[in-house]
Amino acid sequence: MNVAAQTIERRPSQPLGKRPTVAELKARLQGVSPQIKARAHTTEKSGRVPAENMLALKNIGYFEIVKPRAFGGYEYDFDVLVDLNIELAKVCASTAWVGGLLAAHQWLIASFPEQAQRDVWDTNPEALACGSYAPASKAIASDGGYTLSGRWSFASGCDNAQWSLCAALLPSRLEADRFTPAFLLVPASDYAIDDNWNVVGLGGTGSKTLQLKDVFVPEHRVLTFQETTSGKTPGASLYADNSTFSIPMLCNIPSCLASVAVGTAAGALEDYLEVTSKRVTRGAVAGSNNRMAEFPTIQLRVAEAAASTDAAREILLRDLRDRATAVRAHKPVSIEDRITSRRGQAFAVSLAIRASEALNASTGGQGLDLANPVQRAWRDANAVGRHISMNWDAVGTMYGQLALGLPPQGQY
Repeated sequence: MNVAAQTIERRPSQPLGKRPTVAELKARLQGVSPQIKARAHTTEKSGRVPAENMLALKNIGYFEIVKPRAFGGYEYDFDVLVDLNIELAKVCASTAWVGGLLAAHQWLIASFPEQAQRDVWDTNPEALACGSYAPASKAIASDGGYTLSGRWSFASGCDNAQWSLCAALLPSRLEADRFTPAFLLVPASDYAIDDNWNVVGLGGTGSKTLQLKDVFVPEHRVLTFQETTSGKTPGASLYADNSTFSIPMLCNIPSCLASVAVGTAAGALEDYLEVTSKRVTRGAVAGSNNRMAEFPTIQLRVAEAAASTDAAREILLRDLRDRATAVRAHKPVSIEDRITSRRGQAFAVSLAIRASEALNASTGGQGLDLANPVQRAWRDANAVGRHISMNWDAVGTMYGQLALGLPPQGQY
């Protein structure tokens, strides 16, 4: 049977059209957000997203948003997930980082061959996958697949996942010393978790290190970077009736990461306004009994933060919608489109960092309290900016190279 010519069978349990509206998803998220926000400080201190938060997200269908309907998902475009993840990040950046990434990985799993998807979801329809994207180890070719050994760092949400996407270099079966980067799907039973996550930002993400030793991965659980960054994946053929699965990976998934910075800055603004609008100065230098809201410098910081987060959100959603519109019109997603998406993701994060800095710098001594949500948002937004996919220096120069007619160097 020519698999590429087939579309995967739709399961009777999830008939077409039976999914919540975007408005219903937003209402569900608003319903669980107060509890997630109340746990934000303890989430950071514990170094992982608590089971209560994961259960709340599961119960509202968060992990179904971009998952194929053939396996019980809703098959929405990525802008829906990113818009919701901005709202989730307002109350807890770490939960949004893990929740958004594990939800996004449902879409990435759908890029694998059908058998790999069945390996993940047939036995456990609620299975989730974490991931470690840097191909720091080399796989060993074995009969029918590859063998993996090594350490995979920054596996965000690994405590909450049943599988992992482990990036590795695959040896060429035809040419010596030639390697191809790829994702390999590995069940949690095949790796150990090294609890080495102790950081200043995004502390609750539990982005620990996975340890693998002589783990066999069958050929059907392999997806090359070239396939997923071009959008020409086995899954794109399986789900030919929905072109959302043919969008290049780096146009989509990094937007989910960027949404965390944007949402946490927007949440910081809400928390800042709630406190500062009522706050009266006590310091001898600035004078006492003056309303903070009447200071022009405070007013400007609020305006800058509001404008920055608003612009960042619009950039992310615009680029996602443009890519989805293009593939539905059967237009190719060009290298320029892909790099434009990367530019928007990184610039949105830089705007979020700017917003959080404007607010945090004027919280005074009260802002030093580790329970203060504004300082946590400032640390979390800056942590997002440390991610190589979100780093403005790296991504901005790549776009500049393209615009100036040079070969672009970077991830796109």
